[in-house]
Amino acid sequence: MKNFFVKSHGLGNDYIVMNSQDITFDMSVPNIKTVCDVHYGIGSDGILLLTNSNKADFGLRILNPDGSEAEKSGNGLRIFAKYLYDYGHTKSKSFSIDTLGGVVTAEVIETRHNKARMIKVDMGKAIFEADKIPVISDQNECIDQELQLKDKTYLINCVSVGNPHCVILKDELSEAEIKQYGSEIENHPKFPNRINLQFAKVLSPNEVEIRIWERGAGYTLASGSSSSAVAAMMVKKGLANRKITMKMPGGELKLEIAEDWEIQMIGEVREIASGYLSQELLNDLI
Repeated sequence: MKNFFVKSHGLGNDYIVMNSQDITFDMSVPNIKTVCDVHYGIGSDGILLLTNSNKADFGLRILNPDGSEAEKSGNGLRIFAKYLYDYGHTKSKSFSIDTLGGVVTAEVIETRHNKARMIKVDMGKAIFEADKIPVISDQNECIDQELQLKDKTYLINCVSVGNPHCVILKDELSEAEIKQYGSEIENHPKFPNRINLQFAKVLSPNEVEIRIWERGAGYTLASGSSSSAVAAMMVKKGLANRKITMKMPGGELKLEIAEDWEIQMIGEVREIASGYLSQELLNDLI
């Protein structure tokens, strides 16, 4: 099973899953970039690497296509949970996963043909303190504060769900706009660890639509952590109820925000392909 991989997607947000004990190459930045490249590698929004953990049932490293490492990913966690269940790493439908953003619990709540189909993930608690997100602010929380870009000013709302997020409310959503300003906002000096960006439009107290720019990956069809962050912020600002359907180009997620800001997320996952990295590809890795 050396260099075995599984590629799956959660609402169009796709990841490669591998076991750290089975790979024969270094997960260096150049190698991550190559494997994730759609032309020179498998192509994906990142790599999910199974590791050992002394804090949870399983350990997880989330590697972005630019080679950086993410603290948490909602779609990634659901994809990883599906892999663990489908490929016999666990017989239990509920288990814990250790990420850089904290330990979370995943539960397989629907299967089809003995494969996980619907996953619920406890995403942990939303954090609004600016220094813990982190975001540079002269206030304890960064809510409705101005962010000055080269040719535009936005009102931003920042929150962490184990990784940092910047939510901007919009009357209308534009893929072109978030692609135009996504990189500049992601890398703005106001965000010491860079930031994930969401443009959000409230459709009703129970429905919100978003567009997503993911730190280290760029424009993304769907994101579980982004959905969690937006849901928490909408509740924080009194714009939505605690049970929210998050609509994205890739599909929908169901979220629930508890009184203590604990976030639960439910969504589908699908396997795309499985196989082995070819020897020719391995020879090209550094």
